Amino acid sequence: MTGPRRNVTRRVVTRRFVARWGRLEGNDGLTLVEVLIAVVIMAILAGIAFGSGGDAVARQRLESAARRLVIGIERGRLAALRAAQPCNLSLGPSGWQVPPDGSTVCAGAPMGLGEGVADGEVQLSHNFPAVLRFSSNGLVLDGGTVVLTSTGTQLQRCLVMALPLGIVRVGRYGANPAAGPRAEACTPDPQL
Repeated sequence: MTGPRRNVTRRVVTRRFVARWGRLEGNDGLTLVEVLIAVVIMAILAGIAFGSGGDAVARQRLESAARRLVIGIERGRLAALRAAQPCNLSLGPSGWQVPPDGSTVCAGAPMGLGEGVADGEVQLSHNFPAVLRFSSNGLVLDGGTVVLTSTGTQLQRCLVMALPLGIVRVGRYGANPAAGPRAEACTPDPQL
């Protein structure tokens, strides 16, 4: 289609478009109403993403701290086996630490629980003894329960170390940790 007929068709289509959408010929921008609608939609989507993202970040923080608890125990076992002598660790508010009593520390085992722990975003409560002891053959001589909570999520992670073999299990805690950690409140979590 060329010539005058093409121009007539273009003018008819443009007039229909202007009549329907309120645009003027040659205006390539958006109307104020369209911009406001787009801004409102983006704000709603951002609010939804931010609300659900906060819980996901808090859960990730808990999962990371629980993994680091298990890794610290495994590092203690390996350090005792490598050195072929007993060693010790302490569990403090921010993770595995050198024992306060000056006893032999498990080389390479002290480690923090990760980001967010030092500034109070992850809270840790436990009933481990002040010094967790590892035998020269890598067995854990003490047991207990650790509960991890985080601001921003209802999820509570737990770790139970059972004696006599020092078997570790991680799960979901179903009681109030302020009442003192209890092994029976730590149940298996199908998400793990």
